[in-house]
Amino acid sequence: MAVVKDQVCGRELNTEDVDRPVRNVPGGAPEVDPAKGTRSFHDGKWYFFCSLACRTKFSSNPAQYLK
Repeated sequence: MAVVKDQVCGRELNTEDVDRPVRNVPGGAPEVDPAKGTRSFHDGKWYFFCSLACRTKFSSNPAQYLK
């Protein structure tokens, strides 16, 4: 289990919960529950967020949150 902090709000997240599939989409790809958190790949690294709102804020201005 890896615990990381949301870069925007500081909430702690368990990466296993964020990445745990809840079902597969018709094409076979795993689908995760965004209520458990989400992630985004930026500049060669994965960042985890508690919500789509925090991920959107980060994506709009990563430099502000990477200080």
